[in-house]
Amino acid sequence: MTLLIIAYLGGALTILSPCILPILPFVFARAGQPFVRSTLPMLAGMAATFALVATLAAVGGSWAIRANEYGRLAAIVLLALFGASLLSPRIAGTLARPVVDLGNNLVNATGNGQTAPTVKSALILGVATGLLWAPCAGPILGLVLTGAASQGANLQTTFLLIAYAAGAATSLAVALLVGGRVFTAMKRSLGLGDRIRKALGAAVLAGVAIIALGLDTSLLARLSYASTASLEQAVLDRLHAKPLSGASSELASNGMVIAAADAKRPFRSDLPVEGSAPSLDGAVEWLNSKPLTTEQLRGKVVLVDFWTYSCINCIRTIPYVRAWAEKYADQGLVVIGVHAPEFAFEKKIDNVRKAVSDFKLSYPVAIDNDYKIWRAFENSYWPAGYLIDAEGHIRYRHFGEGNYVRTEKAIQDLLREAGSHMPSSAPVAPDAKGVEAGPDLGNIRSGETYLGYEQAANFASPEGLQADAPHNYSIAEPGLNGWGLSGTWTVGKDQATLDQAGGGITYRFSARDLHLVLGPGANGKPIRFQVTVDGKAPGPDHGSDIDADGKGTVIATRLYQLVRQSGTVGARNFEIHFLDSGVQAYAFTFG
Repeated sequence: MTLLIIAYLGGALTILSPCILPILPFVFARAGQPFVRSTLPMLAGMAATFALVATLAAVGGSWAIRANEYGRLAAIVLLALFGASLLSPRIAGTLARPVVDLGNNLVNATGNGQTAPTVKSALILGVATGLLWAPCAGPILGLVLTGAASQGANLQTTFLLIAYAAGAATSLAVALLVGGRVFTAMKRSLGLGDRIRKALGAAVLAGVAIIALGLDTSLLARLSYASTASLEQAVLDRLHAKPLSGASSELASNGMVIAAADAKRPFRSDLPVEGSAPSLDGAVEWLNSKPLTTEQLRGKVVLVDFWTYSCINCIRTIPYVRAWAEKYADQGLVVIGVHAPEFAFEKKIDNVRKAVSDFKLSYPVAIDNDYKIWRAFENSYWPAGYLIDAEGHIRYRHFGEGNYVRTEKAIQDLLREAGSHMPSSAPVAPDAKGVEAGPDLGNIRSGETYLGYEQAANFASPEGLQADAPHNYSIAEPGLNGWGLSGTWTVGKDQATLDQAGGGITYRFSARDLHLVLGPGANGKPIRFQVTVDGKAPGPDHGSDIDADGKGTVIATRLYQLVRQSGTVGARNFEIHFLDSGVQAYAFTFG
C-alpha cells in the first residue's frame, strides 16, 4: 500500500514538470466539456494505455517494442489530424470525408455547430495520448522500474504503473477543471471561442512535433528531472525510505566535528530505530570472508553497501566506502558489500572476484545473485547503504551517490553509541582517480543509455532496431543523445553483439566523461578497438581505458572509461570501431 501511495504521488507530481508539456494541449482541448462524458474517459484511456504499454514492454520483449512504435506513429497521425481540425475548418475540408468526420468526432464539433461529446471519442483521444506519453524517470518511477528489472514483471509492477498513471490523470483533471472554467468565461465574455480553438489546434500540432522529434525524452526529460527530483525524493523519504528524523550534524568549515561525549552518561545517537536488520543469509558465495550472520555481527556497527560492479554510480561511491572501512575498522565498523547483479555477466563470480581485486576491496563481499538479501532489505537501488547499530537495528539508510559527510556522521554517531572513544576528525576525502572520480554534475546533459532492445531508446540508425537476429546497420548523424550502430550486429535483450569485425557504435553526447560497458564475448578473446571524438583521436580528452590515440582493448566484461574532456565540456560526436568481432556492448553512462 505504501508503494502504491508513493507511485500515485509521483504521478501527481508530473504536472509540475516540463515533461508533461507536450500532452497538455491534447488535454486542454477538452476544456469546457462535460467531465464525466469527455474528460474522465480521456484521462482513463490515457492512464490505462500507459500502464498496459509499460507492462507489455516489460514482459513482451521485442514484439512489444515494435508494436508500441507502430502505435506511437498511429497516435501521432491521429492527433495531428485532431490538431488540424481544431486549427482550421478549411484545412479539415481539404481532407477526405472520413478523416474530417474522425477529426470532428474527436473534437465533438461539426461544421454545422457543436454536438454532444461522446465517450467513444474521448476514449480514443485518451488512448492516443497514452501511447505518446513518456513520463520522465525520476526517483519514484525509477523505483517502479528497478523493481521490475530485479524481480521481473508482475501484478505488483502493473498496479504500481496504474497508480502512477492515475496520479498524473488526477493532477491533469484538476488542472482541466480549473482551465475549463477559465476558457468558458473567456468565450462568454469576450467571444474568443474561435481564437481559443485555433490556439489549441496550434498547441496540439506543436505537441505532436515535440513528441515526433523526441524532445519529450531528451531536453524536457532533463529539465523535468531537475525540477521534480527533490520533491519526489522527499516523498520517498517520508513514506518509504524513512530517513533521519531529527538528526543533526555539527559542521565546521573544514568538515565534520563531533561534540565530546558527556562524561556522566553514555552517548545516545538521535538516529531513529527503523526495525531489526534482516538476515544476510541467501548469498551464493562470500568473498574476502567466510559467511557472516547478523548474530555474529552483534556488538559491531555494520555498513551494508548494495552495489554491482559495472554501475558507474556504485563505482564512484567505492572510494568513500573503502576509506570508511579502513578508517573505522579499529573502532568497530564492519563494511559488507552486497553485490546484486544488474546484467547477466555480473552473475559470474569470477567476474566479481576480479572486480573486487581491481577496486582493492578488502572488506567482505556477499554475492547476492538470487536477490535474497536485496529482497530481505526491501531494497530498490544501486548503490544503497544501510547502517546497522550494535544491537542489530537499522538506524540510517541512503540511496545513490552523495551525502558522504552525512553518512560518515551517522557512522561516527553509532560507533560512539557502541562505546568507541575515537577523537574528533574531519570526514574522509579520498583521492579518487579515473572512473572512480566524482561526476561533473554541472555539465551532464546525457543520461544512461542501454543498447539491448528491452530498454533501448533514441536509436538513430535508419534501419531501426532489429531484435535477436543479425542485421547490417549504418550510422546516420544522430541528434544529441542519439546513438547508432554500423556493421553487422545482433541486438539482444540486454546487449548488442558484433558479428563481423569492423563494426562500430556512435553517440552524440554532452558530458565530461563517457563510459561504455563492454565485454569480450563468449570466447573471452581480447578485442581491439579505436575511439575517435569529433572524427579525431581524443588526445588529452582520452579516458583512463584508452591512450591518446584512442586505442584500447576489451579484456573483461566491465565498464570502460573512454572519454574524459579536459577542457570546456560541450556536445561531441563519439565513435568506437572494433577491429575484432564478438564484442558485447551493454550500456553508456556519463559523468
